[in-house]
Amino acid sequence: MAMLDIRDLHVAFPSGKTTEVEALRGVSVRLEKGERLGVVGESGAGKSMLAFAILNLIAEPGRVSKGEVVFHGENLLEMSGRDIRGIRGNRISMIFQDPMVTLNPVLSIGTQMIETLKAHRRISDAEARKLYIARLREVAIPSAESRMDAYPHELSGGLRQRVVIAIALLTEPELIIADEPTTALDVTIQAEIMALILKLCRENDVALILITHDLGVVAEVTERIMIMYAGLCVETGPTRQIIKAPRHPYTAGLLKALPQFAGRGHRLYQIPGSMPPITALPPGCAYHPRCEWASAECKVKIPPLEEGCACFHPLDQTEAAS
Repeated sequence: MAMLDIRDLHVAFPSGKTTEVEALRGVSVRLEKGERLGVVGESGAGKSMLAFAILNLIAEPGRVSKGEVVFHGENLLEMSGRDIRGIRGNRISMIFQDPMVTLNPVLSIGTQMIETLKAHRRISDAEARKLYIARLREVAIPSAESRMDAYPHELSGGLRQRVVIAIALLTEPELIIADEPTTALDVTIQAEIMALILKLCRENDVALILITHDLGVVAEVTERIMIMYAGLCVETGPTRQIIKAPRHPYTAGLLKALPQFAGRGHRLYQIPGSMPPITALPPGCAYHPRCEWASAECKVKIPPLEEGCACFHPLDQTEAAS
């Protein structure tokens, strides 16, 4: 049995008085203990919506309209508020892209870490202090003891994100969901943070769902990839296999857009057009207006996900490289 098994997940939002639009349209994915999965796509593809749905955090008027999120055999979507709080922030932790959204600006770092521990553990203040100092040292924060009385605004962006990672690890979770954890950081700090997350996941045997728009980051950190487009999974499989030989035209376009694929002095590749909003999805395959391989069938039918690719005209290795 997989540690996490997401089955045919749909998330819907009302549109008008009698209709709904779907932000997720039947997403399925499995995650084993200690496995690292990258979820990739443009803004609006449904990546963050998937993370919130896993943690049963879809805010009204949105709702999970269909599907299951099974964690160690239990459907998280059917749990009571008390039971899901015992898992959320405890056995499953989340790292958001902006640490200032996660951290309370009027509480010291030490106070916030103690509150996190005491929400899920019966532990004394002395034991809590010993544990959170150890976690701060583990994420390479210098002078960890002196940071306990600091407030979030007194730390740099990189240090704040390290604190957030330390808080995520406090309860020894089995799964960390990282939602674009380096977006708010300077480029020089981003590589350090991603290397730190990878190191900590390996050392603690923690599974990771890394949500990002950057295939380059995913190639270095994850073992499997799920490519999302307009609320659907359009391609999934081992990271190295997909990076080397993408089968879906959208995946191939994302790879061609990476800077390392453009020669010196050449313009970067750009996929033509833009992803449609969920309120105005075209019939058939949502990607067909941007796809050079689209046929008449693509314009009327949604391709099923078969052998890891949802496309009526999957590319072979030669086409993907061209």
